[in-house]
Amino acid sequence: MKSIQFLKFTTGIIILIIPLMTIFSQQNLSATDIVKKADDNMRGETSQANITIKIIRPTWSREMNMKTWSKGDDYSMILITSPAREKGTVFLKRIKEVWNWVPSIERNIKLPPSMMSQSWMGTDFTNDDLVKEASSVTDYEHTLLGNETVFDKDCFKIQMIPKPSAAIVWEKVIVWIDIVDFLQLKAEFYDEDGELVNIMNSSDIKELGGRKITSKIEMFPVDKKGNSTVILYNNILFDVPINDNFFTTRNMKQLK
Repeated sequence: MKSIQFLKFTTGIIILIIPLMTIFSQQNLSATDIVKKADDNMRGETSQANITIKIIRPTWSREMNMKTWSKGDDYSMILITSPAREKGTVFLKRIKEVWNWVPSIERNIKLPPSMMSQSWMGTDFTNDDLVKEASSVTDYEHTLLGNETVFDKDCFKIQMIPKPSAAIVWEKVIVWIDIVDFLQLKAEFYDEDGELVNIMNSSDIKELGGRKITSKIEMFPVDKKGNSTVILYNNILFDVPINDNFFTTRNMKQLK
């Protein structure tokens, strides 16, 4: 009987200690480490996903479906699969270059850095938000501001200031990252005057592709009441090898 009680006691201690060890180990992470872990969690070595984007306005809404591929920070591809008007449109990021294949004119267009701050396909996301020319890890300086609760989860609150060499429209970005699963749950985007422009919330935590991710991302422009854009991850695969040669301007017009 004593051995059983001792076993129960020991098991209880272990159950209490493991979360504490996790919390203490996380306290040694720098702000950049935390942002990198969150970025890696949603990106993986590679990823392939099917995504639905909903653009919501006070008097109308519309939907787009797309396939996406990414490899690390350097490569990403987006193929619009519907509606018919945009079907076949492709965006490619290769290192620091961003290209757009427009099937209606059968041309590849290289997007200059000045266009990265513009709306992506009429959504509330910018070209940079979706195509990711800028890296949240290497193109920003990170400062841990403390801990706050967001959506009933304890989060690291981190300020991100663009490095002088980075062509980024935001003066600063503040993100909230869950301290247990390293999921980014909220972000605020500020302009050069320090005014809050956009709020991005991430929710609907699911296990997709063998890992826990936020499957719903909503962007809200602060000064446009009733406007929002929602990204829904329908499915995603991580860490399936993709050759660098997949991410070429030649391949853009061949995607289906």
